[in-house]
Amino acid sequence: MNRPDPPAHAVLELDRFLPYRLSVLSNRISQDIARLYAQRFALGVTEWRILAVLGRYPELSASEVAERTAMDKVAVSRAVARLLHDGRLKRRIHGNDRRRSVLTLSAKGYRIYDEVAPLALQLERDLLASLSADERHMLTRILDRLDEAETARAG
Repeated sequence: MNRPDPPAHAVLELDRFLPYRLSVLSNRISQDIARLYAQRFALGVTEWRILAVLGRYPELSASEVAERTAMDKVAVSRAVARLLHDGRLKRRIHGNDRRRSVLTLSAKGYRIYDEVAPLALQLERDLLASLSADERHMLTRILDRLDEAETARAG
């Protein structure tokens, strides 16, 4: 019995597909950084990203953290709840708007941030050391342009 040939499918060369390559690279780098804090502080990638963002930009709402990190709001909400429970974050009402709460690092959260951030920065320096100064500059420009293009496309 002869079977008809299956319809042709589009070929997605993953090792050349930019979103896939960026995602894989980002995940591998995040896992490298995670090794710096996972066992010692019992933090996952999501929790660390929240601490990192709030260490740099205090007094953001959970929604603003999700926007800055492009992480799922539900994942951020769960991680924020864990960080609040563990005493690594503080939440307070923002001004007179009782509907808006903002998050900041607690003293315990800052201790973790102050210990991990320099290690993460060193890992970044080590990674970028394989590029020339011109390549590092070009990489920054390319990432900025891609970010702008994606923001314009999604907006």
